[in-house]
Amino acid sequence: MFSHIMVGSNDIERSKRFYDALFSAIDAKPGVQDEKGVNYRHNGAMFMVRPPLNGEAATIGNGSTIGFNLTSPEQVDAWHDAGCQNGGQSCEDPPGIREGAFGKLYLAYMRDPDGNKLCGLHRPAQ
Repeated sequence: MFSHIMVGSNDIERSKRFYDALFSAIDAKPGVQDEKGVNYRHNGAMFMVRPPLNGEAATIGNGSTIGFNLTSPEQVDAWHDAGCQNGGQSCEDPPGIREGAFGKLYLAYMRDPDGNKLCGLHRPAQ
């Protein structure tokens, strides 16, 4: 359904350090920086970080969350730990199993250095 996801940043170098660490925890390559920002590719997906084109400050989307599909609870924990150790901030409940309308999910939430809300998600076998 989606071709790519893009988030805004007010400090591309800080964001690159954060996302390089975050994606390294899931065996993805470091981002490639160009004149527009920093770009990541992993498992056919694209994730980009840019300063806003209108020249105004990047702001968070209140109520928005970007979810990353991960392969195991251990990978979710490594993803979360890497993010928190590199400028991210844990939010909501600690990483763990949540049950709801979609069954059991292993989730971890954090905010990146610009405040964008991220979720690491693993769907255990039902």
